[in-house]
Amino acid sequence: MAMQTRLLIGGEFVEALDRRQMDVINPFDGTVLASVSEAGPADVDLAVDAAQAAFPAWRSLAAAQRGRLLGKLADAIEENGDELARLESQDTGHPIRDTVGLDVPRTAATFRYFAGMADKYQGSVVPVDAGFLNYVLREPIGVVGQIVPWNFPLMFTSWKLGPALAAGNTVVMKPAELTPLSSLKIGELITKVGFPPGVVNMVPGPGPTTGQRLAEHPRVNKISFTGSTAVGRRIVQASAGNLKRVQLELGGKGANIVFADANLPAAINGTAFAIFHNQGQACIAGSRLLLQESIADEFLAGFLRLTASIRLGDPLDARTEMGPLTSERQQQSVLEYCNVARQQGAKFLFGGSRPAGPELARGFFVEPTVVQAQPQDRVNHEEVFGPFMSVSTFRDEAEAVSIANSTEYGLGGGLWTANLQRAHRVAGAMRSGMVWINCYKRVNPGSPFGGVASSGYGREMGFEAMHDYTEAKSVWVNVDAQTPAHYLRP
Repeated sequence: MAMQTRLLIGGEFVEALDRRQMDVINPFDGTVLASVSEAGPADVDLAVDAAQAAFPAWRSLAAAQRGRLLGKLADAIEENGDELARLESQDTGHPIRDTVGLDVPRTAATFRYFAGMADKYQGSVVPVDAGFLNYVLREPIGVVGQIVPWNFPLMFTSWKLGPALAAGNTVVMKPAELTPLSSLKIGELITKVGFPPGVVNMVPGPGPTTGQRLAEHPRVNKISFTGSTAVGRRIVQASAGNLKRVQLELGGKGANIVFADANLPAAINGTAFAIFHNQGQACIAGSRLLLQESIADEFLAGFLRLTASIRLGDPLDARTEMGPLTSERQQQSVLEYCNVARQQGAKFLFGGSRPAGPELARGFFVEPTVVQAQPQDRVNHEEVFGPFMSVSTFRDEAEAVSIANSTEYGLGGGLWTANLQRAHRVAGAMRSGMVWINCYKRVNPGSPFGGVASSGYGREMGFEAMHDYTEAKSVWVNVDAQTPAHYLRP
């Protein structure tokens, strides 16, 4: 399978100016998948030049034409779905059953949604004083910088590119340095379906150099970043030079609340998906399980049976349900949190180490891990970002909400109950940008995705994303108003 490994600047795939490269590692066996050109600050500058040069014609192109190109890209993604799924699994460790069944379809659906949005996102007319017409235009921001995370690179490439392009912006994207291959493949498809040169540019490279230059660049008008809260704060600081708009989707510590009246089989299955999908490497993962005391033992008995049955293995094997973590560094980070939990007295109910067996020895695996921990413990407040779930109990609704809201994060959370009134009441009380009731981790291109507090601000997807990729311009017209002179002269 041919892999695209070069920078995309001005419609051409080119080597980095200084010819530097970075290795992309297969997390299943530690081998080198590819060596990718590593963009430096000078390459970012060239990409911004290309995006700026392409902007006037792209913003002036009929919205329906922009939508048609996005639709052609969605078609091309579906036509190349098997290759994209395999590439994503090899690069990230995400099981092929998920990249085929979830990641590729979601990516195509997102581009298709914003293809339809391009000529339907409208301005407005404001009722004002008699004799005046006031209308509000939604105009593209200009050159947008986008930084893609390493955990779902294919999907997040669509989440960022779709609304930005539909709104008429041009883009300089930094694919994740750990997992750039699927983003670069999308760049290849973009050139093939006919996007004008310079509308989309891709500059893979490290955050401290490539990302830093993009965030601080004086001719980048917006930066969209998905990643850790610590890096998000640095992005904000770097953006201050030209006061560029910033949209941040950062860390999370999702609370998943199960009430005594919940459908327990559904809650058990939903909880496993919430924490173990993509090896727990998700900002919205349900990493804190809160169980009502009266059903805690029954729930855990069923949940631990399910956990023990999860099949770890080669992400390219269709039978694999959990692959390796994406990098050795992330594996070590999760194992360090296991040690923190032990030091703080947590009780390990399952897992807590690397899996045994020679067939997994070279991969960056961690067992699915479940611990009982106190609400104040570090593992209940810091984002582990792996297949690690902490369990605590609560007496009543008020205590559940209090525990759920006790972290600095506010991205996603869920609850399971048969009581409709409680469901809406608790959803309203949770300090979170997204809440799932009797489900978890549901996403759709039309539904806004983002958080509050230390989980960031701004939204991906839906009309809110289009709003975040446009500026409002208010235009006043004196139609027939007879306005007296403000200053009278003799």
